[in-house]
Amino acid sequence: MAKVLVTGSAGFIGGYVVEELLGRGHEVVGLDNYSKYGPVSRSYDDHPRYHFVEGDARDVDLMTKLLMDCDHLIAGAAMIGGISYFHAYAYDLLATNERIMASSCDAAIAAHRDGKLKKVTYMSSSMVFESTETWPSKEGDERKVPPPLSSYGFQKLAVEYYARAAWDQYQLPYTIVRPFNCVGVGEGRALGEVEVLSGNVKLAMSHVVPDLVQKIVKGQDPLHILGSGDQVRHYTYGGDLARGIVVAMEHEAATNDDFNLSTAESTTVLDLAEVIWRKIKGPDVPFQVVSDDPYEYDVQKRVPDVTKAREVLGFEATTSLETMLDEVIPWVTQAVHDGRL
Repeated sequence: MAKVLVTGSAGFIGGYVVEELLGRGHEVVGLDNYSKYGPVSRSYDDHPRYHFVEGDARDVDLMTKLLMDCDHLIAGAAMIGGISYFHAYAYDLLATNERIMASSCDAAIAAHRDGKLKKVTYMSSSMVFESTETWPSKEGDERKVPPPLSSYGFQKLAVEYYARAAWDQYQLPYTIVRPFNCVGVGEGRALGEVEVLSGNVKLAMSHVVPDLVQKIVKGQDPLHILGSGDQVRHYTYGGDLARGIVVAMEHEAATNDDFNLSTAESTTVLDLAEVIWRKIKGPDVPFQVVSDDPYEYDVQKRVPDVTKAREVLGFEATTSLETMLDEVIPWVTQAVHDGRL
């Protein structure tokens, strides 16, 4: 089994990744500075194969020290949020994440040269396909379509260039993974998150599933959605994404390659909203929506080609939207009642 450093281990996807790694028998070192949610507790905090370090991924010396004794790095640390982040923190997203990535690569290059490090698995994003006008988006399209318009999407594309450049110059092996629209539990109110008024409800997350759930739980009727609701997304369970990320880390055929990780199922925002409404309100309460002005960077269609991950890695995201929502709705509902959302 491998020893794996996971940066951003206290984050939304990071929590699922640590759980998956431990479940597969790996030893895990988690690194996080708690800048997103503040201190969080996890079910695996006392696991004998888990060691947490509170620190900043921009600290090259700390990163190098931790990586020297690790076989793998899953580079997940990033300043990241919902769509409101793209506008409120346009510069910070770019500058902070560039510093994190440069530090991570500097440390990984040294640890690969002088230590045990075998490979870096980089967390990119579906946002690299932000400007595409053809679907589904397959691996390689990110270098053919126009660059992303948002600073976040542009920076995630830069992550992929870091990966390839570190291989080209220093022969640091890599795998790039692109998660699509993660859905799961464990996402809370972010520190410093800009509150956005959506109808009569103030939101501090701007991720569509928990936002819709909390608006309905708080009694919003008619329900406010961004834009027409025709936006197409592929809502993918956090546990499935974590499995794909770890399979990509482990798989020999994933070396120096890139993969879309996503469910194959397309869902419009309007359809998602109605499913959530029915699950909370039941079949008899009329479903009514109001369209709010969309954000500038609210991509209308994000549809991945998942063939490569299935054929090369044997990975498929199998959790249905219904199953995801049956887990997420009670979690968000409880968080609302506890005053955490």
